[in-house]
Amino acid sequence: MPSVLKAAFVVGGSYGRGTMVCRTGKDFSGPWGAPAMYALEGGSVGLQIGGEATDFVFLVMNDRGAESLLHSKVKLGADISAAAGPKGRSASADTDAYMRAEMLSYSRSRGLFAGVSLEGTSLRPDDDATEQVYGRRMTARSIVTGKRIAVPESGRQLVAVLAKNAAHKESKTTASR
Repeated sequence: MPSVLKAAFVVGGSYGRGTMVCRTGKDFSGPWGAPAMYALEGGSVGLQIGGEATDFVFLVMNDRGAESLLHSKVKLGADISAAAGPKGRSASADTDAYMRAEMLSYSRSRGLFAGVSLEGTSLRPDDDATEQVYGRRMTARSIVTGKRIAVPESGRQLVAVLAKNAAHKESKTTASR
């Protein structure tokens, strides 16, 4: 999710759009598939002030995490945030309400923002953006789990970079040697 924007003065809001790309095949060990479009939206209230733009990368570590992202999910929790200039960075481990979805997130923030807040954020499939990219109505589930979804022109560079640079999942047999 590149450049998720957040602004606040006591009450705040955040919004951003991005993609979800998964490996295809059994146990997600095949080549990279087509990207599904996503939107991140949130609101917060607390002692907070400022504005920032944050780039996020979410790594989904298991099938349950992928399944959770194929539905709209809401995260509630206390958030302490500080970012100054281009140096703000954070890493976190997130889960769903059932404590099963293993996800890691990495972020880089730019801007001036400080505060303590109660925040709610949803990461949901963006069906309108998907229709613009693919030229027809499709669900994130059909794109991510579909066997013959062609990567659109606008997503080919992303998929090529992932194919070149992302490590392949090792099997438990190979990893234990």
